[in-house]
Amino acid sequence: MPTIFSHAILASALGGAFQSAQPTKLPGRFWILTAVCAVVPDLDVVGFAFRIQYGSMFGHRGLTHSLSFAILAGLITSFIFFSAEHVLRLKLVFYFAAVTFTHPLIDMLTNGGLGVALLAPFSNERFYFPWRPIEVSPLGFGFFSERGMVVVISEIAWIWLPSLAIAFMARLVWRKRMKTQPADISRT
Repeated sequence: MPTIFSHAILASALGGAFQSAQPTKLPGRFWILTAVCAVVPDLDVVGFAFRIQYGSMFGHRGLTHSLSFAILAGLITSFIFFSAEHVLRLKLVFYFAAVTFTHPLIDMLTNGGLGVALLAPFSNERFYFPWRPIEVSPLGFGFFSERGMVVVISEIAWIWLPSLAIAFMARLVWRKRMKTQPADISRT
Protein backbone atom coordinates (compact mmCIF):
# COMPACT_ATOMS: atom_id res chain seq x y z
CA MET A 1 0.00 0.00 0.00
CA PRO A 2 1.15 3.56 -0.54
CA THR A 3 1.58 5.70 2.56
CA ILE A 4 -1.38 7.59 3.98
CA PHE A 5 0.45 10.80 3.05
CA SER A 6 0.28 9.97 -0.64
CA HIS A 7 -3.41 9.08 -0.47
CA ALA A 8 -4.12 12.43 1.21
CA ILE A 9 -1.92 14.37 -1.23
CA LEU A 10 -3.79 13.05 -4.28
CA ALA A 11 -7.14 13.67 -2.59
CA SER A 12 -6.15 17.26 -1.75
CA ALA A 13 -5.18 17.88 -5.36
CA LEU A 14 -8.59 16.58 -6.46
CA GLY A 15 -10.15 18.79 -3.79
CA GLY A 16 -8.45 21.76 -5.40
CA ALA A 17 -9.93 20.79 -8.75
CA PHE A 18 -13.38 20.37 -7.17
CA GLN A 19 -13.03 23.73 -5.38
CA SER A 20 -12.10 25.48 -8.63
CA ALA A 21 -15.46 24.44 -10.11
CA GLN A 22 -17.50 25.83 -7.19
CA PRO A 23 -18.94 29.34 -7.00
CA THR A 24 -17.95 29.77 -3.35
CA LYS A 25 -15.06 28.80 -1.13
CA LEU A 26 -15.59 25.48 0.63
CA PRO A 27 -15.27 25.32 4.44
CA GLY A 28 -12.25 23.94 6.29
CA ARG A 29 -14.09 20.73 7.16
CA PHE A 30 -14.22 19.96 3.42
CA TRP A 31 -10.42 19.73 3.35
CA ILE A 32 -10.18 17.66 6.53
CA LEU A 33 -12.86 15.26 5.28
CA THR A 34 -11.09 15.03 1.92
CA ALA A 35 -7.95 13.69 3.63
CA VAL A 36 -9.94 11.44 5.98
CA CYS A 37 -11.94 9.87 3.15
CA ALA A 38 -8.73 9.21 1.24
CA VAL A 39 -7.13 7.26 4.09
CA VAL A 40 -10.15 5.66 5.82
CA PRO A 41 -10.06 2.47 3.70
CA ASP A 42 -6.83 1.50 5.47
CA LEU A 43 -8.66 1.19 8.79
CA ASP A 44 -8.95 -2.43 7.78
CA VAL A 45 -5.37 -2.98 8.97
CA VAL A 46 -6.80 -3.34 12.51
CA GLY A 47 -7.96 -6.73 11.27
CA PHE A 48 -4.38 -7.95 11.60
CA ALA A 49 -4.63 -7.48 15.38
CA PHE A 50 -7.77 -9.66 15.40
CA ARG A 51 -6.10 -12.30 13.21
CA ILE A 52 -8.39 -11.64 10.26
CA GLN A 53 -6.75 -13.20 7.23
CA TYR A 54 -5.41 -10.76 4.64
CA GLY A 55 -7.37 -12.45 1.86
CA SER A 56 -10.67 -12.31 3.76
CA MET A 57 -13.31 -9.89 2.58
CA PHE A 58 -12.82 -8.18 5.96
CA GLY A 59 -9.02 -8.33 5.64
CA HIS A 60 -6.67 -5.71 4.27
CA ARG A 61 -7.73 -4.35 0.88
CA GLY A 62 -11.07 -6.10 1.24
CA LEU A 63 -14.48 -4.53 1.85
CA THR A 64 -13.16 -1.09 2.82
CA HIS A 65 -11.38 -0.88 -0.53
CA SER A 66 -14.53 -1.50 -2.59
CA LEU A 67 -16.69 0.74 -4.73
CA SER A 68 -19.61 -0.02 -2.38
CA PHE A 69 -17.64 1.27 0.60
CA ALA A 70 -16.61 4.41 -1.31
CA ILE A 71 -20.24 5.20 -2.18
CA LEU A 72 -21.29 4.63 1.43
CA ALA A 73 -18.46 6.87 2.66
CA GLY A 74 -19.55 9.60 0.24
CA LEU A 75 -23.16 9.42 1.41
CA ILE A 76 -22.32 9.36 5.12
CA THR A 77 -19.74 12.13 4.90
CA SER A 78 -22.00 14.45 2.92
CA PHE A 79 -25.11 13.89 5.02
CA ILE A 80 -23.41 14.14 8.41
CA PHE A 81 -21.10 17.08 7.76
CA PHE A 82 -23.07 19.25 5.30
CA SER A 83 -26.53 20.68 5.94
CA ALA A 84 -29.62 19.65 4.01
CA GLU A 85 -29.94 23.07 2.42
CA HIS A 86 -26.36 22.96 1.22
CA VAL A 87 -26.54 23.41 -2.56
CA LEU A 88 -23.55 21.18 -3.18
CA ARG A 89 -24.72 18.17 -1.17
CA LEU A 90 -25.31 15.84 -4.14
CA LYS A 91 -22.04 16.93 -5.72
CA LEU A 92 -20.32 16.30 -2.40
CA VAL A 93 -21.71 12.76 -2.23
CA PHE A 94 -20.06 12.01 -5.57
CA TYR A 95 -16.92 13.92 -4.66
CA PHE A 96 -16.32 12.15 -1.33
CA ALA A 97 -17.14 8.78 -2.91
CA ALA A 98 -14.61 9.50 -5.67
CA VAL A 99 -11.94 10.65 -3.20
CA THR A 100 -12.47 7.50 -1.12
CA PHE A 101 -12.29 5.39 -4.28
CA THR A 102 -8.92 6.88 -5.24
CA HIS A 103 -7.48 4.85 -2.37
CA PRO A 104 -8.08 1.39 -3.87
CA LEU A 105 -7.17 2.65 -7.32
CA ILE A 106 -3.76 3.80 -6.08
CA ASP A 107 -3.35 0.51 -4.19
CA MET A 108 -3.96 -1.32 -7.47
CA LEU A 109 -0.84 0.39 -8.83
CA THR A 110 1.44 -1.08 -6.15
CA ASN A 111 3.76 -4.01 -6.71
CA GLY A 112 2.75 -5.99 -3.60
CA GLY A 113 -0.13 -7.49 -1.68
CA LEU A 114 -3.00 -9.67 -2.80
CA GLY A 115 -4.88 -7.09 -4.85
CA VAL A 116 -7.98 -5.05 -4.10
CA ALA A 117 -11.55 -6.35 -3.64
CA LEU A 118 -13.22 -3.65 -5.73
CA LEU A 119 -16.51 -5.54 -5.99
CA ALA A 120 -16.93 -6.47 -2.30
CA PRO A 121 -19.33 -7.39 -0.75
CA PHE A 122 -20.56 -9.07 -3.95
CA SER A 123 -17.22 -10.68 -4.74
CA ASN A 124 -13.92 -11.07 -2.93
CA GLU A 125 -11.99 -11.30 -6.20
CA ARG A 126 -8.86 -9.16 -5.95
CA PHE A 127 -7.72 -6.83 -8.74
CA TYR A 128 -4.54 -5.06 -9.78
CA PHE A 129 -3.74 -2.85 -12.73
CA PRO A 130 -1.51 -4.57 -15.28
CA TRP A 131 1.07 -1.81 -14.77
CA ARG A 132 2.19 -1.47 -11.13
CA PRO A 133 4.97 1.12 -10.78
CA ILE A 134 4.44 2.11 -7.12
CA GLU A 135 6.54 0.35 -4.49
CA VAL A 136 4.41 -1.20 -1.77
CA SER A 137 4.99 0.38 1.64
CA PRO A 138 6.11 -1.69 4.62
CA LEU A 139 3.67 -1.61 7.53
CA GLY A 140 4.58 -0.23 10.94
CA PHE A 141 8.12 0.76 11.86
CA GLY A 142 9.46 -0.94 8.73
CA PHE A 143 8.58 2.31 7.02
CA PHE A 144 11.51 4.01 8.78
CA SER A 145 14.11 2.01 6.91
CA GLU A 146 15.99 1.99 3.64
CA ARG A 147 12.98 0.24 2.10
CA GLY A 148 10.76 3.06 3.34
CA MET A 149 12.92 5.59 1.51
CA VAL A 150 12.55 3.61 -1.73
CA VAL A 151 8.78 3.75 -1.23
CA VAL A 152 8.79 7.52 -0.66
CA ILE A 153 10.84 8.10 -3.81
CA SER A 154 8.43 5.91 -5.77
CA GLU A 155 5.43 7.79 -4.39
CA ILE A 156 6.97 11.17 -5.17
CA ALA A 157 7.39 10.11 -8.79
CA TRP A 158 4.06 8.37 -9.31
CA ILE A 159 1.66 10.18 -6.93
CA TRP A 160 3.04 13.46 -5.58
CA LEU A 161 4.28 14.96 -8.87
CA PRO A 162 1.07 14.12 -10.78
CA SER A 163 -0.92 15.49 -7.82
CA LEU A 164 1.09 18.69 -7.95
CA ALA A 165 0.28 18.98 -11.66
CA ILE A 166 -3.45 18.50 -10.92
CA ALA A 167 -3.33 21.12 -8.16
CA PHE A 168 -1.45 23.56 -10.38
CA MET A 169 -3.91 23.15 -13.26
CA ALA A 170 -6.87 23.53 -10.86
CA ARG A 171 -5.37 26.74 -9.51
CA LEU A 172 -4.95 28.12 -13.03
CA VAL A 173 -8.56 27.29 -13.87
CA TRP A 174 -9.77 28.87 -10.63
CA ARG A 175 -7.77 32.06 -11.25
CA LYS A 176 -9.11 32.30 -14.80
CA ARG A 177 -12.68 31.87 -13.51
CA MET A 178 -12.21 34.55 -10.87
CA LYS A 179 -10.86 37.02 -13.43
CA THR A 180 -13.74 36.44 -15.86
CA GLN A 181 -16.59 36.38 -13.33
CA PRO A 182 -18.15 39.64 -12.24
CA ALA A 183 -18.11 40.26 -8.49
CA ASP A 184 -21.30 39.00 -6.88
CA ILE A 185 -21.87 39.94 -3.25
CA SER A 186 -24.74 37.46 -2.88
CA ARG A 187 -22.25 34.59 -3.03
CA THR A 188 -20.45 35.55 0.18
